[in-house]
Amino acid sequence: MTGVEVLGWAGTLTAILLGIPQLVRLARTRNVEGLSLPAWQAFLAVGVGWTAHGITIGQPPQVVASALSLASTVPILYLLSRQLGRNFFVTLVPGLVLSGVMILVDQLFGSGAYGAVAIIPAVLANAGQSIALIRSEHVRGVSVLFLILSVLNQVLWLTWAILVADLGTIIAAGTTGVIALFNLFWYTARRMGVPALGTVPERSPV
Repeated sequence: MTGVEVLGWAGTLTAILLGIPQLVRLARTRNVEGLSLPAWQAFLAVGVGWTAHGITIGQPPQVVASALSLASTVPILYLLSRQLGRNFFVTLVPGLVLSGVMILVDQLFGSGAYGAVAIIPAVLANAGQSIALIRSEHVRGVSVLFLILSVLNQVLWLTWAILVADLGTIIAAGTTGVIALFNLFWYTARRMGVPALGTVPERSPV
């Protein structure tokens, strides 16, 4: 197995594990403090869109990683929608529509254009979580292991993408990696006592 393949499968493993800590924490505590519903809707788009992109460019690690990540994203959306009093199926619609746009761009205009468009849901997911971490009165609902794995996952995919020269993944992983790193930093600051810069109701879909 080559070094590139090792990186690809390492990215696959972290992507598969990524949402599990957050799913376990949410299932156990039903605590949504610091979690962002729009962020997880965007994660749904990311999972579906990158599954299709992996198929298009013939990269099994990306297909497996993205497809299996949905196994935690969808249950998280279910639990979030239930805690926030939202209809589950309606909650899925924005993510599915956005992923449809991503797939269409990939097929019509190629990997570079896809990477530029794929930044949108990736940034929405990570920036949405950033806003929740900054504004929520408490961040007890957020799993720190999820945040750590988010950073690691983007570093692995960025390195892999550079080696296989996939422009779409380079653009998306580089951008989202910076935001994921900020989220981990800000969560740590909040847990150390830094106050919220603005507050939202604890059950509000921030």
